[in-house]
Amino acid sequence: MPSDALKFVVDMLRNAPAVAGDDVLAMRANMEKAVAAVPVPEGVHFTRVRANGVPAEWTVADGARADVAIVYLHGGGYVMGSLDTHRGLCARLSQAARARVLSVDYRLGPEHPHPAAVDDAIAAVRFVRASGVAPGRTAIAGDSAGGGLTLATLVALRDAGDPAPAAGLCISPWTDLAMTGASLVAKAAEDPMVRPDHLRLMAKAYLDGRDGKTPLASPLYADLAGLPPLLLQVGSAEVLLDDAVRVAERALEAGVAAELRIWPDMFHVWHAFAQILPEGQQAVEEMAAFFEERLA
Repeated sequence: MPSDALKFVVDMLRNAPAVAGDDVLAMRANMEKAVAAVPVPEGVHFTRVRANGVPAEWTVADGARADVAIVYLHGGGYVMGSLDTHRGLCARLSQAARARVLSVDYRLGPEHPHPAAVDDAIAAVRFVRASGVAPGRTAIAGDSAGGGLTLATLVALRDAGDPAPAAGLCISPWTDLAMTGASLVAKAAEDPMVRPDHLRLMAKAYLDGRDGKTPLASPLYADLAGLPPLLLQVGSAEVLLDDAVRVAERALEAGVAAELRIWPDMFHVWHAFAQILPEGQQAVEEMAAFFEERLA
């Protein structure tokens, strides 16, 4: 049964002012404004760093293990999102996983189109490894575009011959910028968070003329063989439901130990509302448990 808080959150999202037109920079400003007053959990400490030149922030909860790290890639359609917008989610993940979390402020489109985000994510993973954390004690995680970027980064690291992290943790991943999933239409009326027309604008800004099936932009079309174990979480009420379902199928076909968790009635990146939504906190704890099992 969905929690009592779910209806409140969904109604809040449906009543939020929308950005009209095709201004992705206005969308970016709105996202920053929307989370400006959201408190972060107590007992968590934040330190800005340069991860091989990429702006980033260590998120360290009390009790976090120094030798366990998660590289976190925020969502926002590759055109918005920042260290500020995802500080609360990273804090909860650090607490649940008892791990340090490096949140990465990768470059965004349209100013910095593909493959800038992939390049920055790779640099951040290598920064963590150079800091002394073993690949087998590291995970890459992300939500929405950051979930797709998690998969793309794992593919790029494999192709470069880098050692694989212990796991990939994908929240509501956007894996198909060609926008071919049936749920884009089938779930449009249910999803209070994501509009397909906005996704198309974001894809255009990030791709900058490239094919929507470019593998490192749309990892649904990448060769996934040899990737580490994957957890893919998605809500049943998401327009991106098929992005998660299809990439999980592709991963399993490639021999990857992939686990798909479809959460009934949940919307896009419900984890972000963990402060008031029990299912959000439960999903964060599921991520932490999956990672812990791979460490063991």
